[in-house]
Amino acid sequence: MSGKTVRLGGASAFWGDSSLGAPQLVHGAEIDYLVFDYLAELTMSIMAAARARRPDAGYATDFVAITMKQLVRDIKAKGIKVVSNAGGVNPLACRDALQRVAEEAGVSLKVGVVLGDDLMARQAEFRAAGTHEMYSDAAFPDKLMSINAYLGARGIAAALAEGCEVVITGRVVDSAVTLGPLMHEFGWADDDFDRLAAGTLCGHIIECGAQCTGGLFTDWERVASWENIGYPVAEVSADGSFVIGKPRGTDGLVCFGSVAEQLLYEIQDPSAYLVPDVACDFTAVQMREMGENRVLVSGARGRPPTSTYKVSATYQDGLRNVATLVIGGIDADRKARRTGQTILARTRRMFQQRNLADYSETRLEVLGSEDMYGSNSRLAGPREVVLRIAVKHPEKEALEIFAREFAPAGTSMAPGTTGLGGRPSPTPIVRLFSFLVEKADVPVELDIEGNRRPVAIRTAGGFPGSASAEVRAVAALPPEGATVNLPLVRLAYGRSGDKGDTANIGIIARQPECLPLLRWWLTPERVKAYFAHLCRGPVERFDLPGLGAMNFLLHRSLGGGGMASLHSDNLAKAYAQMLLDLEVPVPKAVAQRLVAA
Repeated sequence: MSGKTVRLGGASAFWGDSSLGAPQLVHGAEIDYLVFDYLAELTMSIMAAARARRPDAGYATDFVAITMKQLVRDIKAKGIKVVSNAGGVNPLACRDALQRVAEEAGVSLKVGVVLGDDLMARQAEFRAAGTHEMYSDAAFPDKLMSINAYLGARGIAAALAEGCEVVITGRVVDSAVTLGPLMHEFGWADDDFDRLAAGTLCGHIIECGAQCTGGLFTDWERVASWENIGYPVAEVSADGSFVIGKPRGTDGLVCFGSVAEQLLYEIQDPSAYLVPDVACDFTAVQMREMGENRVLVSGARGRPPTSTYKVSATYQDGLRNVATLVIGGIDADRKARRTGQTILARTRRMFQQRNLADYSETRLEVLGSEDMYGSNSRLAGPREVVLRIAVKHPEKEALEIFAREFAPAGTSMAPGTTGLGGRPSPTPIVRLFSFLVEKADVPVELDIEGNRRPVAIRTAGGFPGSASAEVRAVAALPPEGATVNLPLVRLAYGRSGDKGDTANIGIIARQPECLPLLRWWLTPERVKAYFAHLCRGPVERFDLPGLGAMNFLLHRSLGGGGMASLHSDNLAKAYAQMLLDLEVPVPKAVAQRLVAA
C-alpha cells in the first residue's frame, strides 16, 4: 500500500468551464479518476428554478450532454472512474440522463448517487425553530429557492466501495469529489485526520481546474500560452503527500507560485479550514518544485471535525438592473460620472411622480478611471471609460423605468457617448442564508440502480478550535539602512477570492528573506487603510509559515457578496492585484537582488 499512487484529473472548476479539461485528461494523461466540480450557491438557485419548471431538470446538463456523451466509451475502455457533483438539486435525474447517454453509446455503467443534502422539505421546521443566519443573525426567510447541506466525502467512498464506476452527488464540499476516491483507494479511516486533511488540500487545489496550472497567476507573463492550458493532474501517495502536474504537451504553468496561490484562494483561517470530514490545518504545508511543471505538496495536518454541516439556502430579495455604456474623448471620466448621476436623479424624480419607493441601493462606477482603487488611483484624465450603473429595487416597474431612461443618454447627455446596447432587463437578487445543522439530523443515502441504503457517517464532533494563536510566525522586522520603494508584486505573489461578504487576499513571499519585512510592513491596519473605500469591517491576518505566506480577511468588503452585490468585482477577483501595487520600503541590497531575479 505504501508504494501505491492514485492519479486524479481535475476537469471542471464551475458550471460553464471550458470543455478542454475532460478530453485532455482522458486522452493525454494517465489517470485513475476524473473529477468535476460544478456547484456554487448561485448555481444551486439556478438549478432549483429549472427543476421548478421541469421535474427532470436541475443538474449540470453539460456534464451529461457534452462531456460524458463525448467521452463515455473512452472512459469505460480505460477504466477511469468519474466523480462529479453535477447532480445539483436533481442528482437522480442526472443519473437517468447519463444512463441514457451510456446506453446510446453501447456502454454499461454502474452509477451511484449520493443523496441527503437537499433539505428543502424541512424549511418549515427550520423556520419554526427560529433558525438565524450564522454570520448576520438575520431571521429565516419567508420563501427559499434552495436549501442544501454541504456533505462530505464518505458517501462517495461508499459508492466506490460498491463498485460504482461513476458517482454523482448533489451539494458536497468542493474538495469531497477528490477526497472520496482517496478514502476509498487508501482505506483512510474517519479518524485518520492528517491524511484526510491532505486529501482535502489536494481537492482544494485542483477543484478550480486551471487556476493552479497557470490561470490567474500573478506572473502571468511567465505563462507562454493559455490557449490549450493544461488541467491539473494530482498524483497522490498513501501518506497524503501529492504532486501537482498537468498533461504533457499542454500550455499553462505549474510552479511553486501557481500552486501556492491556489492554496490561499477563498480560504479564511488556514488553521481551521473546516469540511465535514476533518478540520484542516494548512499552516505548516510546504511546496517544492520537482522539475518542470511538477510541484510536491506535503505537511497538511488534521483534527476532529465539528458535529455540524454547514447549510446554504438561497432566496430572492428584490430585483436589480445593470447597465453600461462607453464614453470617449476629453474628460471621459467626468462626463461619465455626470451622466450616471443624471440618470439616477431623473429616474428618482419619475419614481416620486408614480409613488414608487426610492432605489434600495445604487452603485455608479466609471471603469477605466480606477474607481476600484478609490483614493489610491494614479490615473488622471482617461480618454475612454465604461459607465456602469447597478441598481436595486423591490418593484419591476421601477427598474423598467431605469432601463428606458438609460438609453437616452446616447442623444441627450455627454459628447462621445457610444456603446449602448439594448435595454437591460431586471434580474432577481439572490441572497445566501447560511446556518448549521447537526450531522446526526441529516441522513445520507446511497442509491445504486434504484436500490437505496444508508451511509454510515461520523457525526461526533470534537473540533478544538482554531490553532492560529499557536502558530509560530516569522518575526516582523523593519528594514535596516537605506531603502528604496518597490511594488509589493516584486516581493510577493498574490491571489484573492470571496466567502460571502468577506474578501480574502493571500500573499506569498517570493524569497524567505522578504517575509520578515512583509510581516512588519503589511499589517492589517495598512491593508484596511488601502481598501478603506471598499472594506466596511475589520481586517484579520493569519500566518502560514510553511509557505512563507499570510492570509488577510477583509470583512464586509463586497457589498453583500455574490449575486447580492452591485460591485463590478463582487467576488474579489482583483483585490490581490490591487494590493500588489502597494509600494514597500526595501533595503537597497535586497532590492537589487529582487530586481535582478
